[in-house]
Amino acid sequence: MGDTRTRTGRRRAVPWAVVGLWLAALVLLGPLAGKFAGIQQNRAVDYLPDSADSTQVARVQDRLPGGESTDLVLVYHRDGPLTDADRRTAAEQIAEVSGAYDLTGGEVRGVPSEDGSTLMYPVSSTQPGQDEEARDAFVDGVRDIAEGGGGLSVEVGGPGALNTDMNKVFGTLDATLLLATLGVVTVLLVLIYRSPFLWLVPLAVAGVAAATAMAAGYGLHELFDVTVTGQSGGVMTVLVLGAGTDYALLIVSRYREELRRHERPYDAMRTALRGCGPAVLASSGTVAAGLLCLLAADLNSSSGMGPVGMVGVLAALVAMTTLLPAVLVLLGRRVFWPLIPAFGSEPKARRSLFAAMGTSATRRPALVLVGGGVLLGALALGMLNLTGSIKQEDSFTERPESITAMQTLAREYPERSSRPVTVMAPEGRAEAVAERARETDGVAEVVPGRSGSGWTEIAVFTTAAPETPSETRTIEALRAGLDPQGAYVGGPSAQQIDLADSESRDRKVVVPLVLVSVFVILVGLLRSLVAPLLLLAAVVAVWGAALGIGGLVFEPVFGFGGTDPGLGLLSFVFLVALGVDYGIFLMHRMREESVRGAEPEVAALTALRTTGGVIASAGVVLAATFAVLTTLPMVGLVELGFVIAVGVLLDTFLVRTYLVTTASVLLRRRVWWPGRLSRAPELPVEAEAGRVRSPA
Repeated sequence: MGDTRTRTGRRRAVPWAVVGLWLAALVLLGPLAGKFAGIQQNRAVDYLPDSADSTQVARVQDRLPGGESTDLVLVYHRDGPLTDADRRTAAEQIAEVSGAYDLTGGEVRGVPSEDGSTLMYPVSSTQPGQDEEARDAFVDGVRDIAEGGGGLSVEVGGPGALNTDMNKVFGTLDATLLLATLGVVTVLLVLIYRSPFLWLVPLAVAGVAAATAMAAGYGLHELFDVTVTGQSGGVMTVLVLGAGTDYALLIVSRYREELRRHERPYDAMRTALRGCGPAVLASSGTVAAGLLCLLAADLNSSSGMGPVGMVGVLAALVAMTTLLPAVLVLLGRRVFWPLIPAFGSEPKARRSLFAAMGTSATRRPALVLVGGGVLLGALALGMLNLTGSIKQEDSFTERPESITAMQTLAREYPERSSRPVTVMAPEGRAEAVAERARETDGVAEVVPGRSGSGWTEIAVFTTAAPETPSETRTIEALRAGLDPQGAYVGGPSAQQIDLADSESRDRKVVVPLVLVSVFVILVGLLRSLVAPLLLLAAVVAVWGAALGIGGLVFEPVFGFGGTDPGLGLLSFVFLVALGVDYGIFLMHRMREESVRGAEPEVAALTALRTTGGVIASAGVVLAATFAVLTTLPMVGLVELGFVIAVGVLLDTFLVRTYLVTTASVLLRRRVWWPGRLSRAPELPVEAEAGRVRSPA
């Protein structure tokens, strides 16, 4: 009797203790989560590696008197020659700007276009210093002063204005993304569970996980100086909600199954966690390991996304394996109303869609496997249609004022660039560096600037438009010629070059690391070499096909002017890590059935029948959460969200259902080589299994 009371007391106390600990954690972590948005850095230089020339330029600028300058260009334009009144308006507004702010570089002079339709006024100030809010206020203040009318348009562009426009986008991104993702997940959970109450539980737990992840992300930044960008913050939110909901779907599905076999919810949940726990742990482990491989990336933004994404996945794992089970046990069976799983009942017999799909696939497995492989290969050819790296002016889906100003300048001043290349030269060599720069092919003008802390800032204007092949050749020539002088070449265009070069290097380093780390985890879980290789080959094929579909639609359909340099690497990491998740769910169940003595085809079809619905639901949820990124105004995030969403759907409904299943049937027990399952034609049924399950 005493043992019974002890067990009953534990069943009641453990869930309440878990909920209490989470409530205490929320009280402590809540204030830290609120600071997460404030630590995000979104300047182009924040994404670059420490070793890049353009990064060195930005650091030297920070040490100059006043720190890094905020550079603007005021563009006065009329369709036709500017009138005398237009010029007076421009002069008066520039004078007002000069009176309101402490400008650098002496008197501000306008540069007219050849046809007389445009006046360009470069404006620079170090008054805002390193305070991002002060910089944005300076840009907004200049925009308030610079107003057109009567056919005269006035636009404020330049690097400072571009940074302000990007900050405004990322400033609203976290809240917009969180609300949109929660909305999508809510709708899908209601449809999946068909219950007016059950969907609230995983959704509320996912919200707790998101707050925990934000607090952990803030801690990473403060303790280890991890770079957090708007991109990594947005991806972390999607990962927490998407992956967390996937884990919840798997746990709730197994819990519902066990409630029919156990009278007490506590016992049913304990058995459910024992059954699906290894798969959930391995699933989150592959994602975390894949993301941690990004630490080897040279780019600050990519190396920072690794630990930031990892804490998001781990927060989702801990919340879904502790808080979710505790809440479900406390609520009891009634949370499933109106479809309450009664103890001792059998689920309603119905034809499984995935059993039917699996049966059709295994009738001619070789044909299905070859056909699916050919289809994925054909889709991957679309990668040949991916254009080059996207320019800054094409990085927004809706063009802000800084971008339209840049386009006006490129159109009206074709003979020279309106955006200077910044050269930082040692003070003692400044004149020699400036002279060497003037002699470089493609240079239109050289203007010495500020000096201080042993350095001199030099503005170099090229004859080519920004971010064109001609300007790239000029920047490379400047770097080759000025490097012996100890000078650094940076600025916005140079930053884009360094960004593309670093991304290329990172792909060669990170991709093999991801494959090796995921392979090791799969070998440990499945105790086989063949099954992990099969799953990795499948997800790599999915990545190629998804990227190929992107190549077919990005420019022809969406009208994008290029591809984000980080798309290939980030989409690979996420699709391999996340795609292997579903393979783990399927192959782990297949291995369970094989251990119980089922023949290979029976094991494969049983695994597909029992996990197909959960995998499909999880895949749709994950794809929908990443698809939310396509609603954001940044082309890079739209492309990343599209490729991952398409890849997850391909993985869910084609690769898992048909290709992995048919390959497993063809390989038979060799799929478990060299483990013991590959050697025995028949294995005894485990005592706890009771019987060999059939696929029907």
